[in-house]
Amino acid sequence: MLSRVAENLYWMARYLERAEDTARLLRVTRHLMLDYPGTPTLGWASLITITGDDELFSSHYDRRDEASVLAFLCLDRAYGGSILSALGAARENLRTTREVMPREIWEEINQLYLTVGNYLASGIAQRRLDDFLRMVIRGCQTINGLIEGTLSHGPARRFCNIGRELERADMTTRILDVRSANLLPRSPEDRTPFENLQWMSVLKSLSAHQMYRQRVRARVRGADVVRFVLQDTDFPRAIYRCLDDLCRVFQSLGRHDNAMNCTLGQRDALLAADVGRLAASPDELNAFIDGLQVGFGAIHQSIAATWFAGVDAPAPVLSD
Repeated sequence: MLSRVAENLYWMARYLERAEDTARLLRVTRHLMLDYPGTPTLGWASLITITGDDELFSSHYDRRDEASVLAFLCLDRAYGGSILSALGAARENLRTTREVMPREIWEEINQLYLTVGNYLASGIAQRRLDDFLRMVIRGCQTINGLIEGTLSHGPARRFCNIGRELERADMTTRILDVRSANLLPRSPEDRTPFENLQWMSVLKSLSAHQMYRQRVRARVRGADVVRFVLQDTDFPRAIYRCLDDLCRVFQSLGRHDNAMNCTLGQRDALLAADVGRLAASPDELNAFIDGLQVGFGAIHQSIAATWFAGVDAPAPVLSD
């Protein structure tokens, strides 16, 4: 497989996962705000912090209100992480590599991108927002299901899996980092009202609530949620599981030593972390997650240097 083809498939999967996770986050935040209105710390502005693109947002929008955040994260073409831009980039990356993928996958991505564009052409209506976000999530899950069910176990499938797992791990750390910043108590007397409801929003952002209850078999508590999201070995969106799946994929590729060693180091450090101590201190948890995100960047660099000839240039988002 040409390095260009491998790189395009890798970025296709990353952009697809980014679109789905952004829609998940928006949907759960909207439900949380309906359940817990007037909350200054869990407002829409926190979603911009999750993206890490505060500067770009501030350069285009004057206020961090609901309308501006939704416009930025759903349809802003200048922001590569918006749902519309991410789907457009996934579509473009796949368009240039259609010969290695089943036709049904291309048709589904193309249809989802066009549907989202038509849906957002007239702006975001609040009464249709939930249906729109559900449609994006279902569409991305359908595409991933087609990849799992119709793409042969070869290089194309492996690079799709690599992109999906790395992006999923990165998005999970961002969700946990920002959400936990105002949930974990800084002193024994400091307790956030409706704390359980807020921690449930973390789990629901990852579609993890039911699996958490089956694993923990207790009420939702901050320390247990942090442990589940960071270290669970079976839940597909837990960070440890994403890194472990990455290692499995690397084993099936040649010249995998650098990428494998980098990923194993992150996985083992994650498993060895004292989650009880991290859950008791938002500052320590924030520093730990920052370290993980730096590690994910190192994993990406090792992937690019090994299989993409050192070229990190995903296909641009279409401007039309």
